[in-house]
Amino acid sequence: MKAKFVMIGCGWRSQFYLRAVQALPDELEVSAILVRSREKAERVQQETGIFATEDVETAFMEKPDFALLCVPRSVMTEWIIKLMERQIPVLCETPPGKDIAELNFLWEKKQELAGMVQVTEQYFLQPYYKGVQNIIGSGVLGTVSNVSMSAIHGYHAISIFRKFLGLGYENCSISGKKFSFLVTKTRDRAGWHKNGELLAGERDRVDFVFENGKTAFYDFDGEQYFSPIRNRTWNIQGERGEIRDMSVCYLDEKNQPVTEAMHREDDGVYNIDGWSHMYITFRGQRIYENPFQGVRLNDDEIAVADVLMHMKKYVETGEDFYPLREGLQDAYLNFCMEEALEIGEAVKTEPQSWV
Repeated sequence: MKAKFVMIGCGWRSQFYLRAVQALPDELEVSAILVRSREKAERVQQETGIFATEDVETAFMEKPDFALLCVPRSVMTEWIIKLMERQIPVLCETPPGKDIAELNFLWEKKQELAGMVQVTEQYFLQPYYKGVQNIIGSGVLGTVSNVSMSAIHGYHAISIFRKFLGLGYENCSISGKKFSFLVTKTRDRAGWHKNGELLAGERDRVDFVFENGKTAFYDFDGEQYFSPIRNRTWNIQGERGEIRDMSVCYLDEKNQPVTEAMHREDDGVYNIDGWSHMYITFRGQRIYENPFQGVRLNDDEIAVADVLMHMKKYVETGEDFYPLREGLQDAYLNFCMEEALEIGEAVKTEPQSWV
């Protein structure tokens, strides 16, 4: 049986979910889109072909399986509480609140209302990140002690740090600094730019030193999401090896050094078939398989579709995939990182209510 959900909000980010639903019509269906005005509802319905309304009661008339929140962080907590009060399972975008006090208030309300809430933290389900998690899980690197990443921002990066380092809710010391470097404008959400305009790119360099000694090094410039001249890099180090981007260096059972590459296979390359990601291999084994092979989705859309399928399973079985407390911890560490960057001094985290 397909999962039906109401999507609340319809901005840029919501388009990823709509494409995932369009790609998986036998599994997922948007029963209604709830927006803030009648004029926008008419426009959204015309653009998407999906029923849209500004009225909450009308949106939930068909009793959907869950609600997907694609609203600004300033009203995210308010909406999560409204939906929990209605006993509607919630899939909320990150971050789930606008500040640390609101994160703690949300957790208290979640406990009070026994709400069903999961977070749309999708990066750990992207092909590369899922493949790396499987390599780490195999033990080939030994215990991972530190991660350096220049690829994704804020709470998304923190989520991946915690996954790769095997962290829960440990406290840490966070210190960092902002830098500004010129970069040529090439591409953004609006598309390509070819006039050679220079931008002042802001780069954040931050160290997270956790109480158990594990460390994450964060290095990010917002241009990296779209720019072809600002690459993404990763380095995951364990006691018996490391992963650097797609290369894995490790010691074999005889303690001899070995270097091998992760290999990505996409259908449609040098071919006449439609493009689709297939799998990633390492040492002749598939460490990641696209659950939607044959469907034309990019890596982030694959992860978003996977989140929606996990939410369907959560509603059916109660099995968590990214529970609210995980999203709260990511958001909390991100707020602490923003504070450290603003004041130029180390910030030490403390246990919060969800811990």
